Amino acid sequence: MKVLFLGPNDSPLLEYLRCVETLVVATMGKIDISYIDSHNFDFLVSYNYRRIISGEVLGRFPDRAVNLHIALLPWNRGADPNFWSFVEKTPKGVTIHYLDEGVDTGDIIYQREIFSRPDDTFRMIYDRLHRDIQNLFIWNWVHIRNGTCPRRKQPVMGTFHWAKEKDKYAHVLTEGWDTPVSAVDSLK
Repeated sequence: MKVLFLGPNDSPLLEYLRCVETLVVATMGKIDISYIDSHNFDFLVSYNYRRIISGEVLGRFPDRAVNLHIALLPWNRGADPNFWSFVEKTPKGVTIHYLDEGVDTGDIIYQREIFSRPDDTFRMIYDRLHRDIQNLFIWNWVHIRNGTCPRRKQPVMGTFHWAKEKDKYAHVLTEGWDTPVSAVDSLK
């Protein structure tokens, strides 16, 4: 299978895919329909890719484009889901979902909830979320690629945030991502 991996070149998932698939091409750059058509990919995997993928591109991957998101969707769609899960006191976890034209709104394939401890920092939770989503993907890649994975619609409810929305809470992140998650307890 020829896989397009949208994510960082140092991702453990890229290494994994290159071991189990015929050809894997990785990019963090913007993709368009001509790029897709010139490579004839079979599947698209998005992980830590910070761009919105056009409907035209997604149309080339019916039921063959997935995203790995470090949030328990439908909560915390968009940017900085780890941060928002604490600010808004929403469930924490990871989700693998099909890509559609919305932002993190596609049908859910797999999810796993995680729980935090009072002494956790944002970085500690972020690292745990990434380990969990990577493991969830590796354990289930065969089912995802073969289309034998579960699938369910997302509820309409949920939350969404743009990256710039976090700016008004910069005062809370006194130690950057090493700030204890308990620092947001006084908010809202």
